[in-house]
Amino acid sequence: MAEYDYDLFVIGAGSGGVRAARVAAAHGARVAVAEEYRVGGTCVIRGCVPKKLLVYGAHFAEDLKDARRFGWTVPDCDFDWHCLRDNVHAEVDRINAAYTQTLGNHAVEIIGERAVVTGPNAVRLADGREVTAERILLAVGARPAVPSCPGHEHGITSNEVFDLDSVPKRILIAGAGYIANEFAGIFNEFGSKVTLINRTDVILRGYDEQIRDRLLQISMVKGIDFRFHAEFEGIDKGEDGTLTVRMSNHDPLTVDCVLFATGRVPNTDGLGLESAGVALDDKGAVKVDEDSRSTCPSIYAVGDVTNRVQLTPVAIREGQAFADSVYGAKPARVDYDCIPSAVFSHPPLAGVGLTESQAKQKLGNVKVYTSDFRPMKNVLANRNERALYKMVCDADTDRVVGLHMIGPDAPEILQAAAIAVKAGLTKADFDGTVALHPSMAEELVLMR
Repeated sequence: MAEYDYDLFVIGAGSGGVRAARVAAAHGARVAVAEEYRVGGTCVIRGCVPKKLLVYGAHFAEDLKDARRFGWTVPDCDFDWHCLRDNVHAEVDRINAAYTQTLGNHAVEIIGERAVVTGPNAVRLADGREVTAERILLAVGARPAVPSCPGHEHGITSNEVFDLDSVPKRILIAGAGYIANEFAGIFNEFGSKVTLINRTDVILRGYDEQIRDRLLQISMVKGIDFRFHAEFEGIDKGEDGTLTVRMSNHDPLTVDCVLFATGRVPNTDGLGLESAGVALDDKGAVKVDEDSRSTCPSIYAVGDVTNRVQLTPVAIREGQAFADSVYGAKPARVDYDCIPSAVFSHPPLAGVGLTESQAKQKLGNVKVYTSDFRPMKNVLANRNERALYKMVCDADTDRVVGLHMIGPDAPEILQAAAIAVKAGLTKADFDGTVALHPSMAEELVLMR
């Protein structure tokens, strides 16, 4: 039997890589993780976690105004971006340290260097050292895509947005997915003049049409501008530092910051995968089977680098399933059916299962139930902002096949409701549950 330096060598210490390394080591494997930046990956360092903290910070803009209607004497308040930014960085540092300690506690060796594949069982580190492993796990994630238009170097991505020196007075956000809409809401609440541009006229493709249309309406009322059918033609930087964006079908727009939120690209460039015969798809993602194994039998991949479902909890489950299957004698596969997702916009939205259009295409005969209401808090706050809950059912079986909502705390409410959808419960099961009053969540069992 060949002798290797490690049983498992993980490239990338993000959510999926850390979980796989920790669990494999707990099962007795000799494990090393190579990470060229910081332990924690996109989610912890420059993604979900710091962004959600900015979302919390942004919500205070409306909460402070609403508080006056609830009897609180609230003066006009100033916002200190540096305070929030630095506190967010401190929290990221804390989580980074916790992740690092967890790996250490499980005897996982952390190598703070870039690693590239040099063969089915070998990797080369940045210092030139080559190490071998019985198996290699690719967990290198993805990076923001940047348009190739002239002047694109003047824009930033979600990687750099957390390090801004100040809140831009005017910001143009390119894209219409969850990242674009989340930062549009954040910067709008911080006082920026926000313009979102997109090459089509659809935001949040993949989410239910009624829900995403409601977000568009509310966002426009809040003062966010949308320019549709707009493609980048160039960005010119003025002597005063301002940026003038030229785009198709619209007049040029001068702003102080351009944020690209136009999708993400798997981090496979320069990874040496060709040396081991690892096949990629047309988007540069690693092709894998149901067990996360690539076309090279000794190399596996989990998380965003596979471009299956780009969500942190999915990467974690893939890492867990890989480690349990290979090292724990507990075969497991990830079930990608009914994965809940959320957009932490203002207000947030969330969904699980089939949208109405997807259900009609798949099932043909469907029933749709909705609740369109103004949350109690919004009523007293004189905030004319309505929530919308939507339930999609198979008309033949009464089974709930999709649940979608927009409104305060929608992601928190949907997480529990997603269990019911995953379990295959029916509309009658929801109707038979007593409402918890007064709450927004009670609308789930009152829909007609």
